[in-house]
Amino acid sequence: MPLLLVFQGAHSRKSISDYTLGVEIDAPLLAFANVSKHYRHPSGEVLKALDEVSFSIAAGKKLAVTGRSGSGKSTLLHLAAAIDVPSAGKVELLGRDVSHLSDRERTLLRRDAIGLVFQFFYLLPHLTVWENVVLPAWIASDSDSDERAKHLLERVGLAGQAEQEASKLSGGEMQRVAICRALLRKPKLLLADEPTGNLDDENSEKVMDLLMNLVDEEGGTLLYVTHSQEQAAQADERLRLHGGKLEPA
Repeated sequence: MPLLLVFQGAHSRKSISDYTLGVEIDAPLLAFANVSKHYRHPSGEVLKALDEVSFSIAAGKKLAVTGRSGSGKSTLLHLAAAIDVPSAGKVELLGRDVSHLSDRERTLLRRDAIGLVFQFFYLLPHLTVWENVVLPAWIASDSDSDERAKHLLERVGLAGQAEQEASKLSGGEMQRVAICRALLRKPKLLLADEPTGNLDDENSEKVMDLLMNLVDEEGGTLLYVTHSQEQAAQADERLRLHGGKLEPA
């Protein structure tokens, strides 16, 4: 199941500081404590997507989660992005228990503190490269993003294609644009769902190296899921999901 784009209520001028006021935001930046996520099948059977998962990631670190399709990786990212809440246990993001936040508060948290990179890019094909990159700033009514967008496009080698329609790009170029979009507002946490899963081997290696270098340069924090043991090896820590359970890789 792909990680979802969720923008409901995102035009509010409130920022995440309104919801973290008075909260001590120490390491870890993200923490799961005995988190389970269950879904009920129409037959009545309860499906355990995640089963008592615990881990944490400190600011400035990179964590990779591997696992087969259906192991619960996308569910884990949905919870990390505050798109969903756990059935049991606690997910803390920036010092806040996401289960205690309203839908609106979680949307603002996601808008202002999280960057998302997807396997299938999710660019708007009729918009230009530039327009796709600055879209999060438009949604947040942030008018000071031009220099930042220019810098990111230069960094990924696409400054000369800023006015080109996204539909005319190659897969590797589309993912580079998607990375720029995710980093535009300097998120505290970057989440990547199989970021090279839709690319050939050559572009996969290039895009992953670029993503890692950008995260390092920005001093960012990255949680990513991947099938690739090679790509997982680039992280500071590796974990594996198997049958909804998390274990050392």
